[in-house]
Amino acid sequence: MQLEPDFWRHKNLLDMNDAEWEALCDGCGKCCYRKYIDGEGKYERLYYTRIACNLLDLETGKCGNYLKRFELEEDCTKLTKDNLPEFSWLPATCAYRLLYEGKPLPSWHPLISGDPESVRKADILIRHGIHERDVIDWFDFILDEDNEV
Repeated sequence: MQLEPDFWRHKNLLDMNDAEWEALCDGCGKCCYRKYIDGEGKYERLYYTRIACNLLDLETGKCGNYLKRFELEEDCTKLTKDNLPEFSWLPATCAYRLLYEGKPLPSWHPLISGDPESVRKADILIRHGIHERDVIDWFDFILDEDNEV
């Protein structure tokens, strides 16, 4: 299915077809890194880690088996139009989050740049990621606030 030019500028997230919805993903892979929540209520704090899903290619930010990810990783979650409001943990750079919040896509987003490698070139991928299977203590891999996701 062909994408309408600049569809994200004039279409609401709810009005996008499946191809447009999928095209919004910049392929940074940040949503595939594990998060840690500490505290409760107003004291709750979300921490991002460098611990990646075992399927994530750490060099490219792409899923190693996108079509079977839900079968292979039981806690892989599908982002949909219906559950998007529940995903406040999405990184600040995520196109779904940005558009949901009424913000523009960044200049490095492949839909803007026209370059599928622009995410890597803009240094958006998480550095020094490690697969979950290789981790013993998660606390060693929590990103500090300076390493904004």
